Amino acid sequence: MPAVFATATSAHATNTPPDTRAATATPARAADPAPVTQAAYLADRLRENPVHVTDQLPREVPRSTAPDFARLAKKTGVPTYVLVLPMMSSTDGEQLLDAVHDRLGRDGLYVLIEGTGVAEATAYGVRVPTDAAVTVTQYELAFDAGPLLSFERFVDVVAQGEEKAASRAEAARERYRDDEPAEMYIGPSDRKNQSFLTGIVLTGVPLSILLLAAYARRGRTGKPALRLIAPGAALLSAAAIALTAPVVFDETRSSAARLPTPAEMSARVERVAAGLKQDPVYADPESPRVLDARQLDRLHERIRDFRRSDGGGPVYVSLVPQTPESEAAGDADLFAAAVHAKVGEDGVYVVADPDDGTIDVYNHGLRLDSSHLSFDLPDSLTLGDSRADEADDHLLGERLDRLMTFLDKTPRTDRPQSEPAPAAAPRAADEHTLPALYSTDFWPGLFVGAFAALLLTGIAAGMTWIVRGLLRRRSPVPESFDRMPFTAPTAPSTSYLRRTAYNELIALSAEFDPEDHARDRERLDAALLLVGGDPGRARRPGMDPTTLVAVIVLARAGRAALTGRPSKLCCGVNPLHGPAEHRHHVRVTAEGNRRRLLPVCAPCHDTAVAEPDGIPDRLLKLPDPALGNTRLPYYDITDSPLAAVPDGVGRLVDRVRGAAGVH
Repeated sequence: MPAVFATATSAHATNTPPDTRAATATPARAADPAPVTQAAYLADRLRENPVHVTDQLPREVPRSTAPDFARLAKKTGVPTYVLVLPMMSSTDGEQLLDAVHDRLGRDGLYVLIEGTGVAEATAYGVRVPTDAAVTVTQYELAFDAGPLLSFERFVDVVAQGEEKAASRAEAARERYRDDEPAEMYIGPSDRKNQSFLTGIVLTGVPLSILLLAAYARRGRTGKPALRLIAPGAALLSAAAIALTAPVVFDETRSSAARLPTPAEMSARVERVAAGLKQDPVYADPESPRVLDARQLDRLHERIRDFRRSDGGGPVYVSLVPQTPESEAAGDADLFAAAVHAKVGEDGVYVVADPDDGTIDVYNHGLRLDSSHLSFDLPDSLTLGDSRADEADDHLLGERLDRLMTFLDKTPRTDRPQSEPAPAAAPRAADEHTLPALYSTDFWPGLFVGAFAALLLTGIAAGMTWIVRGLLRRRSPVPESFDRMPFTAPTAPSTSYLRRTAYNELIALSAEFDPEDHARDRERLDAALLLVGGDPGRARRPGMDPTTLVAVIVLARAGRAALTGRPSKLCCGVNPLHGPAEHRHHVRVTAEGNRRRLLPVCAPCHDTAVAEPDGIPDRLLKLPDPALGNTRLPYYDITDSPLAAVPDGVGRLVDRVRGAAGVH
């Protein structure tokens, strides 16, 4: 019977005696001993070391973790044998442990770890709560906890004894029956979300502070120190966010996997290549056998015939599982290219997965039509059919025989052809390391944060405008003096003047105390004279704009005195600007250079100095009924009491009282 050559590492024995290897290519293979079974091979490994870590999972469980598993195994208090293997869907864990125990012949605790955690555990000749320990690891730990932590939790439960372990297992079932434990690690997409959010907050919050502060402060004057509060708060918030984000989002890894060494990443490829140098069919000794002796004989015979055929050559068949945790990250093309480089001989490299039954074929240097191999191989051969899916061996023996027939019929070419170099697998150092927080989507987040700040400011401004409008209708509140020069219109509508005159009169009347401010009573009295003693009349039709402006000026002058800002002057450029502090020669016409000495508020003074041509546009213009409602500067309207405004509030009071016949 033919033998399948299999090795695990340089320290492991091969499954073909040295004196028979040279005969692998001769008909004498029928006299070879039977292949070593999977259980026998694993038993040999445990005989050498009670912890066997496969070389097929370097990205998830590098072999350097074996001492850690051994250290934990000692805590069980009983002889413990640990097998860390790739996850095999066709393998029954309990049966495998039974078979390994039978061949090893030693009692103790046998633990099978497949992929990411403890999959099976059985006690032989010792009392250990294996079922409870396995249950706890499956319920209490998240799926991304990793095999080492899974085994550590398993050992902890075993060490508690049967009674406590059973109680803990039942509690774990009840607690996590419906809700799984939270994941222990985040992935690259989660890190991108964190980076994006950090970018949004880092620009959104400080910029919102600046914009909202500027909006709230618009039209107001204040001390320079107060103007620095908003920029200072924005700067402090940006610094706080930049320093806090890495603390909040402190994850650096996406899994519990350790970084493998280059030797661990190449161990399996070297093992397979060493086997193929001695036998063109390599069966992974850690996996279930999928080819019987007859099928192996047949496959070797077909390989020999193809090698001797016209345009043929060597065929190397690797019966090895391809998992995402392997050195090639599950890429059969990359695995075949690595094996070809190690074998150092051109030929057809076949990768057959004993677990899922897939077959991949790659031509490296033979005179075969590579496109025919790539595109014309039937799916029933490479992927299998329903019969293959139902069979434990995936009918690999039958399908590999059909593959050899396909190779015999593959068109030959004049020159050797080879597969293009496959893309490199992800670097193990990068695969489980998260990107830096200030990278990837952090930069788009900065722009989104700026846009969000602008949007928030716009929404706040709109809501403020709506709310203020509603409040003005329900509870009239006069505007602050600092804002007036910036909000007062130069061509106000009659409705604006009615509403403002009423608000100012109501506010002045509510604040005025005749006993404390008797000397300022004349401004309120003059304003009331204009409305016939009834503030409500200001809101009703019938009053002309010049009278309404006079009411506003007098009421504001009285309110300014009550708030500690008494002034005998009102802005002569636009009386709606409120009190003025001094006079200034200003240009009052857009054409020519006509100037007039007028009281000016601070903003109008700044304009008169820095931009004299801007004063004409700031003048208050009201409709003159005598000219068909043509708007003129307020002081040029015939018979208007406002003509006295440039001379001071006192002259305006005298003008109003004189017109009413009051002395």
